[in-house]
Amino acid sequence: MTPNISAAKAALSHLDMEENPATVRNKSRDFFWYSPVLKAELDHLEADFVINPKTEEEIIEILKVCYAHDVPVTMRGGGTGNYGQAIPLAGGCVIHTTQMNKVKEIGAGYVVVEPGAIIKEMDAEIKEKSGQELRMFPSTYAQASIGGFVAGGSGGVGSANWGALRDLGNINRLRVVTMEEEPRILEFTGEELHRVSHAYGTNGIITEIELPLAPAYEWVEMFVRFDTFRAATEFSGALTSEPGILIKLASVYAAPIAHSFFQRVKPYVTENDHLVGVMVAPHNMDGFMTLLGRHDDGDVIYRSDDLQWARSPGPMYEFGWNHTTLRALKFNKGLTYLQVRYGGDVDKVVEAYETFKGKLHMHLEVMREGNGLSFAGLPIVEPMNKDELDQLVADHEAMECMIFNPHRYTLEEGGRQSTDKRQIDFKREADPKGLLNPGKMIAWDEPDFDYADMYSYKGMRPKPEATE
Repeated sequence: MTPNISAAKAALSHLDMEENPATVRNKSRDFFWYSPVLKAELDHLEADFVINPKTEEEIIEILKVCYAHDVPVTMRGGGTGNYGQAIPLAGGCVIHTTQMNKVKEIGAGYVVVEPGAIIKEMDAEIKEKSGQELRMFPSTYAQASIGGFVAGGSGGVGSANWGALRDLGNINRLRVVTMEEEPRILEFTGEELHRVSHAYGTNGIITEIELPLAPAYEWVEMFVRFDTFRAATEFSGALTSEPGILIKLASVYAAPIAHSFFQRVKPYVTENDHLVGVMVAPHNMDGFMTLLGRHDDGDVIYRSDDLQWARSPGPMYEFGWNHTTLRALKFNKGLTYLQVRYGGDVDKVVEAYETFKGKLHMHLEVMREGNGLSFAGLPIVEPMNKDELDQLVADHEAMECMIFNPHRYTLEEGGRQSTDKRQIDFKREADPKGLLNPGKMIAWDEPDFDYADMYSYKGMRPKPEATE
């Protein structure tokens, strides 16, 4: 299958098309550069052209034309994914959705929205019109699109109460367009949602999303200081487990993260201080302070509702999740990170903290998981090459810590190294030519891949030096 790029561009020239090389390159990239491995592997890649559709009808037209001319299609929203989800490995067309940004309906406990809506902007509109807010969002709240979060995210601010994005009840409905000779429009609910949620746009294009809402609060944001990492971790777990205290965030920052990388926090901490960053509902502050009193080594050093600092540090969510690594990268571009699921065992977390001292700085996000909780690790990792990172991953797995590898660009390697049968079955039905975000689903390309090393997509465009 050889793509006919010129014919596709000619057929779609009446739409809002980008051909300026600088613009096309910019819209072919996401936050893959968090990983030195992905930076080396993917930095040269870009689309042949970009289209900014305004309607579902235009998306259908783009898919129909690209199907006819064998042109690969990659979806892009705010471009804040950091697994390379939005990078077009085989070139072709990037569909940039941020003009499809309407909040279409707000009801009691739900919102219907187009995929390109920037999360912060849609959340502000929801709050203004209904007094409700989104249950969860990524730390890239101000830049990420809601479609990108659903297709490429897994949790975030709010997961301390609501769990992971794919947990039951966190997505109500998805409207999806297939990439066939005659594209179809499908509506997914219930078990069907897993066909396309967190599928990187490899098997269908999301054109409308219905999400649940929660009451909006002026969350009280706090930093709590502890002398030891164990004490900080135990408190964050106890807080997340407390059923009567409503929280939206519980993050643990081992020393010296706050002192080294949080510029506006540094004057108020030492390099030995471990911090917990929290967002607590204002009506639960009495309960929070009572719980903290049971952990008498904890000390609130910052409260957003009682500012004693010379300057506000900014939103608490911009210290957590992937923003923790982003802040560290501003001080040392060689740093990177891992994504680890430790489960709910504090002893295992502390063991990992002690085992990998000198190689990483422990950062945890506490989230609900089933009837309990899980410590999700996003530790900041000292500069390492690919072999060293692979060994660090292997060492974690030897401790029975589950890794979601952020130094890989495929669905399976960034997940549990296994195929989601629902997603591959739907791809066979909805994308028979395999033109949607090619190279991101190993099960489509090489079903017998053994995961012995990083998957290398054979259809990836070569680096410029390889063609000389």
